[in-house]
Amino acid sequence: MVPVSKKFVDNMFSVKGKVALVTGATGALGRVLAKTYGYLGAKVILSGRKQSGLDPLVEEFKAEGIDCVGIAADPANEEQVAELIKKSVEAYGEINILAVCHGYNKPANILDQSVADWQYIMDADCKSVYIVLKYVAQQMVAQLNGAENVPSGQGGKIVVVTSQRSKRGMAGYTGYCTSKGGADMMVASMACDLSAKYGINVNAICPTVFRSDLTEWMFDPESAVYQNFMKREPIGRLAEAEDFCGYAMFLSSDASNFITGAACDCSGGYLVC
Repeated sequence: MVPVSKKFVDNMFSVKGKVALVTGATGALGRVLAKTYGYLGAKVILSGRKQSGLDPLVEEFKAEGIDCVGIAADPANEEQVAELIKKSVEAYGEINILAVCHGYNKPANILDQSVADWQYIMDADCKSVYIVLKYVAQQMVAQLNGAENVPSGQGGKIVVVTSQRSKRGMAGYTGYCTSKGGADMMVASMACDLSAKYGINVNAICPTVFRSDLTEWMFDPESAVYQNFMKREPIGRLAEAEDFCGYAMFLSSDASNFITGAACDCSGGYLVC
């Protein structure tokens, strides 16, 4: 039996020196994950739809000693994503980690929801994930300079934030549940394309509701929404964005080299009840 090496154990959770691209970086979760990468020594590319939202974020990160740039791009726009990858490589020479944190929802009963609104959700939450993963994967493969059968995880790490709603339906969420379920299956299929041949691990994390400007109202202990959640939250509370940092860093590091194509439950136990 081959013993585990001390070098591997000492470095298995490290992302130091890696280049991490984070989409949706101006959102609650994207911002927290991006800063976590930075605190751990990665070079961070912050991306969001508007440069005006990224500029103060870059200033904030740099004030804390994080090496970063902000590059605006609509993840559902193929030309803008191609330009995002080009500028990212111009800035840091490569991309080693991708964290997809952007998302959109506009809840409505299927009887009331227009086809156009449903399609917009699908484009924002599913098509956009495909475009970003495709272009980043192409860049990661190009960095291998023709090498194939690359050791697991050595070609790159991709982490896609989906939702526990990818596993369960919900009234008013026909668009959102469909898009997130599609993203989970996309992750599974892309892992089959990329992992064995190119050493690129592709995984999803499926969080429950976490605190943000949009969800703050759900955290009122007196509300029926909060109380209904607590009936199915064994962990006894709703989530904060920082609750997902460890999982994302694990899936971005060598510690997860044997994990690919997974949709990882980050729901505080919601899916088991």
